[in-house]
Amino acid sequence: MAIGLYQRITDIVRAAYSRRIATPAVLDAASYFPARVAFSGMWETLRAEALTLTEGFSQIPRFHEIMEEQAPISDNDGRDWRLFILKAYGIELAHNMARCPRLAALVRGRPEVLSASVTFLGPRKHIPKHHGPFRGVLRFYLGLSVPQAADGEPAVLMVLDGRPYRLGNGKWLLWDDTYSHEVWNESDDIRVALFLDIWRPYMPLDMWIMSKAILAITQFGIVWRGVAQKYQH
Repeated sequence: MAIGLYQRITDIVRAAYSRRIATPAVLDAASYFPARVAFSGMWETLRAEALTLTEGFSQIPRFHEIMEEQAPISDNDGRDWRLFILKAYGIELAHNMARCPRLAALVRGRPEVLSASVTFLGPRKHIPKHHGPFRGVLRFYLGLSVPQAADGEPAVLMVLDGRPYRLGNGKWLLWDDTYSHEVWNESDDIRVALFLDIWRPYMPLDMWIMSKAILAITQFGIVWRGVAQKYQH
C-alpha cells in the first residue's frame, strides 16, 4: 500500500475512534491490563531471553522491511529500529515463539495480547513524531535493556502527548499510541524493550465491531504478505 494512501486511511480510522473513545494518552494498567504484573515481574528473565537474540542482530528485520508504510519513521535517518515479532495481531510466528519460550508462555496464556515483539532501537536512532493508526488496541511497553546517560537516567526519551518519559529497566507504561509521540535514543548503545499490543476493553459496541473488522483485515494482510513465514529467525 502506498504510504500516502495508508496515511489517509489511518487518519480516517483514527478520527472515527476519537469521536467515540476519549481516554487519555496513558491508561491505568490495573483496570485496562491487569496481566501487566506477570510481564513486569519477569522482566529480568525476559531481558536475558531477549539478549540472546542480539547474536543475530543483523538478521532481525527493520520495521520498514516488515511494513513499508512505516518507512517515514523507521528509515528516516539510516539508523536501526528492528523488531523480533513473536505474535502479530493474533497470528503466532511459531519459530520466533520457540526462540523466547518464557515470553511465549506469558503471551499464549493471555488472548488479550494480540501482538508481541522484542524491539531494538539502535544507537542515536530518532523516531519522528507520529500517531499510531488504531485505537482498538493499547500499547504496553516494558524496558528490558535500556542504556543509561552519564547522570544515571535512562538515555532513551519518549515524548507522548507533549509529556516526557524516560523508562529504565523493568519500568513500564500502558498507553494509547494514537496520541502523538516521538522517541530519541541519546546513547551509543542499543535499547531493548518489549512491546505488546493489548485488545482495548470497555469499547462501545460499534467500536468493538469496527475493531474486530480491522483486526480481521490486518490478519489477512499479514498472511497475504507472508510476514509469518518471512520474518521467523
